[in-house]
Amino acid sequence: MMYPWRGEFTVGSMDSQVAIDTLSSKLDFPKEEVAIWGQHKTENLGIEKIVANIVSNPNIRYLILCGQEVMGHRSGQSLKSIHANGIDADGRIIGATGAVPYIENITSEAIARFRAQVEITDMIGISDYAILLEKINELNSVRKEPAGEPIIMEFTEREKTVRMKSLSGKISLHKDLLVDPYLEVGEMEAKT
Repeated sequence: MMYPWRGEFTVGSMDSQVAIDTLSSKLDFPKEEVAIWGQHKTENLGIEKIVANIVSNPNIRYLILCGQEVMGHRSGQSLKSIHANGIDADGRIIGATGAVPYIENITSEAIARFRAQVEITDMIGISDYAILLEKINELNSVRKEPAGEPIIMEFTEREKTVRMKSLSGKISLHKDLLVDPYLEVGEMEAKT
């Protein structure tokens, strides 16, 4: 089964070597020319879905980044960073400038495979259909061998983070973190 992680994408030809990340732009492409395309708005779960879906189809050897960058999240810049640099021991994408560029749900094996499998074509800021179609045709004309066997990772939804006030007056920002907004800085340091 290809493309096991759901999201906002369109599936085209399983034989195409080209995937397209349109960032915040909504663009459409010929299904016979592109394997998969869609928007990508976050620098964490969005990247995880792209990596997981690309490594599930070893025919994909090129990834075009196009359309308008997502302000604040900088999802395109973060995707380029994980491709170029990987992640550190804490799961942070090395060199990413987005707000929360942490990877938690995919394996280091999948990240290594993604980095080796695809060549990224940076066309961030370009939404002109004729220019993009020319690049798609150019990349499809340079056939590469598949990148090995598919890597299929099952995605398990974790508990949703809920922001709620507890009876103690503390606010839960994350299931493992409680913050008391009424503490003074000195009191906070004394409790840590």
